[in-house]
Amino acid sequence: MTRPFVAVFVSAVFFVPLYLVLANVFKRGDLISSQPAALPLPPTLDNIEAVITRPDQLFWVSLTNSIVVTALSVAVLTVLSAMLGHYLARSRQRWTRVLTLVLLSGLMIPPQVILIPISDVLNIANLMTTLQGLILFNVGYYVPFGVFVFAGFIRSVPLELEEAAILDGAKRGQVFWRIVFPLLRPATASVMIFLGVWIWNDFIDPLIILGPSQGTTVTTGIYRSIGQYQADFGSVFALMFLATLPVLIFYLFLQKHFVKGLTGGATKG
Repeated sequence: MTRPFVAVFVSAVFFVPLYLVLANVFKRGDLISSQPAALPLPPTLDNIEAVITRPDQLFWVSLTNSIVVTALSVAVLTVLSAMLGHYLARSRQRWTRVLTLVLLSGLMIPPQVILIPISDVLNIANLMTTLQGLILFNVGYYVPFGVFVFAGFIRSVPLELEEAAILDGAKRGQVFWRIVFPLLRPATASVMIFLGVWIWNDFIDPLIILGPSQGTTVTTGIYRSIGQYQADFGSVFALMFLATLPVLIFYLFLQKHFVKGLTGGATKG
């Protein structure tokens, strides 16, 4: 009997922040501070219109940068992770175990811990305060996660498929791209969803690498919209709402493969 109550309680805890954002997006600015939990009656689109038509184009610039960084980072990570995961799953050499441990250690280190040395490396390469530098950081940091998801799923793919293709004269590259990779769609969807959400929602790394005055993403754009002595809470809530829509649509588009990709390979290998 306690399970329904626990489920309702947990759902309510997660729903409250979502409700506050949705309610205050469509509420007049003077009512947000005085009645933050009240329903938006009458509803208004003034907050969204104010964000979209800002003279400095903060939302559109931030949205463009986030799309570029997230799309390129996820695309490169998916390809590299799939190839490396396939190699580690099929290789029987001892040194691949060492490489696996190195990648595993990379998953245990928070990105904030390595921001200072990363900044030094990007400075030396003249990539600091650039989108290329942020993309390179994302690829270097998140590739271990993608490798482990792909490697676990590849172990559930019959090796006989690859051996039969090799006997038919296919090269190893052709075997991977034409035989193996099309079978990895569930794992690919899981990797793209996780990495896409993480990179899209990242705040501290774009803030440090791009710099507060050199460029913004949707998360740092929300930060920049808040002044030292005042804040337009209507615009802040509208920015949060608009920043959530692209990644939510992206998740809904790929979610049917999500669970299958995470559980694939869990009972094999």
